[in-house]
Amino acid sequence: MKIANIDLGERPVLLAPMEDVTDPAFRLMCKRFGADMVYTEFVSADALIRSVSKTEQKLNISDEERPVAIQIYGRDTATMVEAAKIVEQARPDILDLNFGCPVKRVAGKGAGAGMLQNIPLMLEITRSVVDAVKIPVTVKTRLGWDADHKIIVSLAEQLQDCGISALTIHGRTRAQMYTGEADWTLIGEVKKNPRMHIPIIGNGDVTTPQRARECFEQYGVDAIMIGRASFGRPWIFKEVKHYLETGEELPALTPQWCMDVLRQEVEDSVNLLDERRGILHVRRHLAASPVFKGLPNFRDTRIAMLRAETKDELYRTFNDIRQRFFPG
Repeated sequence: MKIANIDLGERPVLLAPMEDVTDPAFRLMCKRFGADMVYTEFVSADALIRSVSKTEQKLNISDEERPVAIQIYGRDTATMVEAAKIVEQARPDILDLNFGCPVKRVAGKGAGAGMLQNIPLMLEITRSVVDAVKIPVTVKTRLGWDADHKIIVSLAEQLQDCGISALTIHGRTRAQMYTGEADWTLIGEVKKNPRMHIPIIGNGDVTTPQRARECFEQYGVDAIMIGRASFGRPWIFKEVKHYLETGEELPALTPQWCMDVLRQEVEDSVNLLDERRGILHVRRHLAASPVFKGLPNFRDTRIAMLRAETKDELYRTFNDIRQRFFPG
């Protein structure tokens, strides 16, 4: 599959853009495990043109993580165009427009998935950004605002006509947020539409290698994107890629190996931020990791792990987990 002149190979698997998750350290880790393309955390166009330091830091990308996309969001054309030009100077491979974030502080103000209630403005922003930059522009959005307004099939054509190079569709409406099951049938309809000629990337509930292959085969998408299933499990890309290439499951990864990866996540996060913030940042990964699912009498240990404030404290808990549950 190609996005403009960027060749991502056959059946590529991408790391979704996620706020407070896809920082440089995590992107590189997922890349090492086989992610074919990675996305930054989403960047506020408004904060970017005001030169907010924390926002500008999100533009930091490295050659090691290429191909990499920077994603921006906003609610008016002039701001998005100006932000797009700033992003272009950071030299990402792709500029992605976020028309899918459902959280209230974004969508409630008309940005992200809020744009699904103002399609003319969404199209105006898209067209203007495409015209303003030389790098490929892509869009990520949802099926529609709610169950009564699933407009993605017609919207996809309109976005394509604005000149975008690829479209990512999350199989939920804004009203669903992240609840219920992702509906891939409409993603498949977009892909089957004979008018569509840009790559279609499917997103939502890809949590196993088997489901990844199913999405390619049943819905015909050009690529899939993995988001929340990577929390505490960046090796999911290794598992998915192996299954897609061989049709067989990767031999079981040992808990000890997985815990070494989590330990590296902690180290990377602390090195990127500082000890306190790095540990706070990585907690969601520890909380979600399948390594600890189903361990007997784990509640107190889990609490200790998620309350640790220093590396020493956290690693003592890790060592306790190894000795009690994964000896050898």
